[in-house]
Amino acid sequence: MQAQARMLAAALLASGIAAAAPDPAVGTPPQDGRPPAVAPLFEQPGVLTPRGKFVLEPSLQFGYSSSNRVVLVGYTIIPALLIGLVDVREVKRNTATAAITARYGLSRRAELELKLPYVYRSDSTVSREVFTGTGVDRVFDTSGRGMGDAELAVRYQLNEGGADKPYYVAGLRFKSRTGTDPFDVVTDCSKRCVGPNASGTGLPLDLPTGSGFYALQPSVTWLYASDPAILFGSVSYLYNFKRSNVNRQVLGGEFEPLGKIEPGGVIGFNFGVGLALNDKALISFGYDHSSIARTRQNGVPVAGSVRTQLGTLLTGFSYRISDKRTINIAVGAGLTRDTPDVQLSFRLPSTF
Repeated sequence: MQAQARMLAAALLASGIAAAAPDPAVGTPPQDGRPPAVAPLFEQPGVLTPRGKFVLEPSLQFGYSSSNRVVLVGYTIIPALLIGLVDVREVKRNTATAAITARYGLSRRAELELKLPYVYRSDSTVSREVFTGTGVDRVFDTSGRGMGDAELAVRYQLNEGGADKPYYVAGLRFKSRTGTDPFDVVTDCSKRCVGPNASGTGLPLDLPTGSGFYALQPSVTWLYASDPAILFGSVSYLYNFKRSNVNRQVLGGEFEPLGKIEPGGVIGFNFGVGLALNDKALISFGYDHSSIARTRQNGVPVAGSVRTQLGTLLTGFSYRISDKRTINIAVGAGLTRDTPDVQLSFRLPSTF
């Protein structure tokens, strides 16, 4: 999941708006019935591709996150004194995703989209060995690269919209499992990673590039032109299909049976406002939120799994280079602990 989500991510992690060909001034209804354009912030466009037109959009997205975990292994005799050991672990994560997205206008109100991502990930875990009492930090580096999960989406504009009338766009996105499965990469465990006789760090030796689960995400996006601004938002739900007879690969070519895994669903919503600076430049501000439910294993919530909240504050800028080409930039800042600290994306949609 978002992300994903967007994934889910997480993925993590949701939905959104994209810039299109030049439209009338902010607050004036488009003559062709399409929603007004705003600078892109989220993953799913709200401005549909005109009938018979083809849009090819190369993109590059980078995300960075860091987290700290402190585990106390011991007992206390007074609140300020711990007798035992402390496991301190710091994780720094970098993710870069290059993608080619193709959109085709099926009709005046419908479009089809195909997205093919390529993912590069690197994690660095700085920790001190628990149970050893060592004062030396240990660094565990791992990375992964390869094709991500391909996505296929269809969108349909539900109404005509216009002056003092909102536009509604319904979408349905399907996420495949073309990326490297997280259960296929080797995990640093001798026999088991959880439960009795667990050994090793439990960290993957190579990072996966996919979520390992098929997913389906319906969504509804709305836009409303209110001179001099454009208001927009969306709601979505990401459903991950459960898998049975899942096995995790550990050291020595052995497998640890996990049984049935059911990732939690992701409820997402976002909203924002767009402003036209001139006839070529657009700027948008928005907020994106995803609520990820607990993961279940064999029908029981996984130990330590809790509902996770991801909140991101986003700023987007779009500049129309020509009638057929636009450059889009978006910057996101994480507002919750589990959200990536920073996200940066570049898109260059071209219409043919």
